[in-house]
Amino acid sequence: MSRRKLLVPESRAAMDQLKAKVSGTQDPKQAKYEIAKEQGIPLQRGYNGKLTSEQAGKVGGRIGGNMVKELVRMAQENLNKK
Repeated sequence: MSRRKLLVPESRAAMDQLKAKVSGTQDPKQAKYEIAKEQGIPLQRGYNGKLTSEQAGKVGGRIGGNMVKELVRMAQENLNKK
């Protein structure tokens, strides 16, 4: 599994928690499998060379998109508290 380098490496745990939260799992490593299952994409552990780039993009895009939406929601909530 490739992990992108974060600008603030100390934020890895928080980002993993957010990933798990938006995907509805306890384990962030399960997030992509849960999203793929919801979309009917046959993602499995190990080799997934038979997936189309569209299918793979739907999984990653949904996770990233949901994480961004949640971060925006959290920021708006913090602004409203001030």
